[in-house]
Amino acid sequence: MENRTVNITPEQIGQQYTFMMSVRAKTDSFSEENGRRPKAHVLTFGCQQNEADSEYIAGMAFKMGYELADNPEEAELIVVNTCAVREHAELKALSITGQFKHLKKKKPDLKIGICGCMVTQEHRKDDVKNKYPYVDFLFGTNMLWRFPEILLESFSRKKRLFYFDHESANIWEGLPVARESGFKAWISVMYGCNNFCSYCVVPYVRGRERSRQPEAIIEQIRELSKQGYKEFTLLGQNVNSYGKDLSIDYDFSDLLTDICKIEGDFWVRFMTSHPKDASEKLIDTMAREEKIVKHLHLPFQAGNDRVLKLMNRKYDSKGYFELVSYAKEKMPNVGLTSDVIVGFPTETDEEFEDTLEMLRKVEFDSVYSFIYSPRKDTPAASMEGQVPDEAKKRRFAKLLEVQNGITKDLNSEYVGKTIKILIEGKSKTDDNKYTGRNDKNRLVHIDGDESLVGKFCNVKIDRADTFAMYGTVIE
Repeated sequence: MENRTVNITPEQIGQQYTFMMSVRAKTDSFSEENGRRPKAHVLTFGCQQNEADSEYIAGMAFKMGYELADNPEEAELIVVNTCAVREHAELKALSITGQFKHLKKKKPDLKIGICGCMVTQEHRKDDVKNKYPYVDFLFGTNMLWRFPEILLESFSRKKRLFYFDHESANIWEGLPVARESGFKAWISVMYGCNNFCSYCVVPYVRGRERSRQPEAIIEQIRELSKQGYKEFTLLGQNVNSYGKDLSIDYDFSDLLTDICKIEGDFWVRFMTSHPKDASEKLIDTMAREEKIVKHLHLPFQAGNDRVLKLMNRKYDSKGYFELVSYAKEKMPNVGLTSDVIVGFPTETDEEFEDTLEMLRKVEFDSVYSFIYSPRKDTPAASMEGQVPDEAKKRRFAKLLEVQNGITKDLNSEYVGKTIKILIEGKSKTDDNKYTGRNDKNRLVHIDGDESLVGKFCNVKIDRADTFAMYGTVIE
């Protein structure tokens, strides 16, 4: 699979702003007739990159005169941003889209669009074409920057629209963004993936790797820091490949170093790192720079070398363990998290034990564990020796048992200590608590009020369980 990188010009972005103003004229007319602004609802499935993309969709919608709505029932525009990493996410997106049929009947002028990774796959695009006739437009991951043009055309033409470009991989700058948080920001530093892990569709739906210019990233963060933002999460399918496609001698560690020179009191996070490209230079940079959180998300996926080779991961368990050992040496209190796939084709019970052994040796703060889900047209989907669902579920339960014990023990070590956390908002599980995270991404619940949200606080940890810690703010 080959993609050509296309740098979208300022003139092309300027044209999209012209389209935004044309849509704005329509939403102004709606406001005059109805006594309120039309509303837009953006629904997001999937990873942080999708969340970042949705903030741009919301930003463009707002620029076009829409108010942003949490409830689709209130909306005149619905955009569903989809994920393709697991079948469950695809089916959920399709199910919810199916529920919008009754909204279209009540409001025939309602515009419904689907974008993102799922519909970039041909078979899912065909599903929507054939089974969801009330969806007005679809666009692929490379077409996000043309959203205003697509929406305007949807107003002027009665036919359904399908915008896809499988040949190009785009880089663009300068679109409006409506950030969900006023103190935490997703910052995409690169897009796409070149790794072609045998279970993964990302290279097919997001294209090949391409990096944003460092000056654009640094300026974006500098402006947000001036606005008081306290945390920046740098995003890429493999951030350690950053800069390889640029004609300059500049890598991800160099970018981190330059970001840390920006004035302001803020944290820098990043994800995701691929073990084959994570270097000692990266770890040295993390250890040296105070603004970089001491949290490394480093997916190992499986602890058995034969399985790793089938996955096309391009590292072995020995090399992975040496890398995390180096991280622990340079940053003794580093927080380590990872991704694990359970039940990859042909994996035996004995080989799965190697994965459990890796959990015990490394002692991850937490892991994001997934039961293997076949993805259409990936090599793993057609492999012989697919693991039965019963065996997958049994292994998954065992993995959770082992990891939950490790996580609880590590959390318990914080009891009695005072740590710095960034308060994020009200707890989703306890209305009487507020929630924050420390630099290692540990969840902490506190007694507090709205005035603390978006601020760094010192918190003494009073107790801990498997999934969170509980503490008291120290003045």
